Amino acid sequence: MAAIGRFQKGDDIFHAKIVDGELYRLQGDVFGSPSYDKKPVSLKGVKTLVPVTPSKIIAVGLNYADHARESGKPLPKEPLFWLKATTSLIPDGAKIEVPFPTHRTDFEAELAIVIGRRVRNVTPAAAARYIFGYTAAQDISDRTIQNSESQWARCKSFDTFTPVGPYVETKIDPHDLTIQLFQNGQLRQNSNTSQLIFNCFALVSFISINMTLLPGDLILTGTPSGVGHIESGDRLEVRIQGLAPLVNTVK
Repeated sequence: MAAIGRFQKGDDIFHAKIVDGELYRLQGDVFGSPSYDKKPVSLKGVKTLVPVTPSKIIAVGLNYADHARESGKPLPKEPLFWLKATTSLIPDGAKIEVPFPTHRTDFEAELAIVIGRRVRNVTPAAAARYIFGYTAAQDISDRTIQNSESQWARCKSFDTFTPVGPYVETKIDPHDLTIQLFQNGQLRQNSNTSQLIFNCFALVSFISINMTLLPGDLILTGTPSGVGHIESGDRLEVRIQGLAPLVNTVK
């Protein structure tokens, strides 16, 4: 496995490879053929950032059959997707802010695809060549707004509504991974990516037919059943097999 993160130390922002808790700074293009320093970075004063800076975030809805059932919606015949604002991104450890306390706001654990190369009109069989790796994410959703509108971008694009990270795992098979969400230590979501209606390669192919994908772009692949309401003080932890856990709190 090869985990890649993005970090800040003072005014310096850099990518690094994580090996046994040590950071080895990257030299060159993270999406190219970078080299890595032989000596680790001192961890003092290092802050973990969102691992990539996407040009866009594509969110996929109703991509687990059990979630479609709990939402009372029919299974989609094609992937259902929309765009989320990049300003909604926050890193591991940051706080999710609920803008309207009287609204119902839900957690949604998701596996996120990170695009590694510019891609347009790719086949599912070739899609893996254009994927940089995978990371954990959440698609926080204001259900009160979502249920009042036919478009879903607004209810899912508030600042802090897309926690992502902490790292990108570049060497992992995405097709049979346990995905879980714990709320204050209690298991709320528990599924496997084998249950995706449209798998990661099919999603990259379908989306690339409709828009060009660029290095760093994020595709949130959908959430399983068990989504629930969040409240101030909650601790939310996304655990996906083979990935570092993503932990955020709510205020």
